[in-house]
Amino acid sequence: MQFTKEEVLAEANRVSKNTLMETLEIEMIDFGDDFLTARMPVTPKVYQPDGILHGGATLALAESVGSFAAHIFVDTDKVFVRGIQITANHIKAVKDGYVYAKATFLHRGRTTQLLNIEVKDDHDNVICICKLSTISLSKNN
Repeated sequence: MQFTKEEVLAEANRVSKNTLMETLEIEMIDFGDDFLTARMPVTPKVYQPDGILHGGATLALAESVGSFAAHIFVDTDKVFVRGIQITANHIKAVKDGYVYAKATFLHRGRTTQLLNIEVKDDHDNVICICKLSTISLSKNN
């Protein structure tokens, strides 16, 4: 069964209720054949002590969008997806506005997936580049 873009985004945001994604106000905002994009507001709630976006919040955004992307593109009736490794290079600081994370696949295998996630600010500046590895495990085990 095919779902519309709006249905996919609504479901991703619905299942985020009462989770870290809701706490950080992460919202899935765009979806296509090979990508998923989310955004997160940059407010004092996600600052490190010196008043800029905390790298851990950036990684939470990146892992959330990457894991959801892997989840969307596999048969979740048969498997569940888990993140197994994430790496990041922080490039630029952000104090306000939104950050946007776009996850795209570098490898989409039956068992493992590798995603590239670029995190950008409101001005389209790259602030962080992440790589996320996920694994699809059978629900029958």
